[in-house]
Amino acid sequence: MMDDNVVKAIECLKQGRFVLVYDFDDRERETDMVIASEFATPEAIRTMRKEAGGLICTTASYEISEKLQLPFLADVLACNYGTYPMLRKLAPNDIPYDTKSAFSITINHRKTFTGITDRDRAMTTSEFAKLAKYALSNGFEDARDEFGRNFRSPGHVHLLNASKRLLTERKGHTELCTALITMSGQTPSATICEMMGDDGNALSKEKAKEYAKRHDLCFLEGGDIIAAWNGSEKAR
Repeated sequence: MMDDNVVKAIECLKQGRFVLVYDFDDRERETDMVIASEFATPEAIRTMRKEAGGLICTTASYEISEKLQLPFLADVLACNYGTYPMLRKLAPNDIPYDTKSAFSITINHRKTFTGITDRDRAMTTSEFAKLAKYALSNGFEDARDEFGRNFRSPGHVHLLNASKRLLTERKGHTELCTALITMSGQTPSATICEMMGDDGNALSKEKAKEYAKRHDLCFLEGGDIIAAWNGSEKAR
C-alpha cells in the first residue's frame, strides 16, 4: 500500500497544486517546490520565483528526452572540446553529491518575447508539457519537427533529463519529482525550484516543513517517494 502522504501529494499534483520534495540528508539537503509542468501558469511561476527563489527547471522523463533528442548539456560541451579547449577544464567531474549533471538544453517557446517573464516561462513550460505528451504518443520525426517548429534554444527554461531507470541509476530531484508526476498519471514532466533561505543558504528541512504546514502543502522526503515508486507498477 502506498503511504497516505504520497497519495495525498499525488492528488494535489493532479489538482495543479504545489508539493514540496526534500531529497536526502546525505545528498543536496534541499527542498524543491514542485508542480506538474502542464499546470505551469504565470501565477505558479511567480510563486516559485518569489517563494522558493532557486532555479526554475523543467524535467523530462527518459522517454521524452529520447523522443525529442534532448542531449545532456555536459555532452554538448564535450563535443566542442576541440574547438574550445577551455570547456574540457570546466567538465563537471567533481560534483560533491552526484556523479552526473541532469542539465539539458535551455529553451523558449517561439511565441515568447524575451522568455524570462512569468508569462513567457509559463508558456514555454506548459507548451513543452503538451509537446511531451504528443511525443509519447506519436512518431519520432513528428515530435522532433513539432519541437523545432515551436521552440528555440538557447532560452530561459532549463530542461533536466531524468535517468533511464528512474530512482535506480540516480536519485536526484529530477528523478524524484519525475517519478512522483509519473505515478500521478500525468505527462512525466515536473517543474521544480529549490527553496532558498534568507540566510543565503538552502532553506532548512525544518523551515521547509513549517512553510508546508503554513500553506497547507504536502511535504515529502526522497525515501517516501522511492518506497512508493518501488511498490508501483510504473517501476516495472
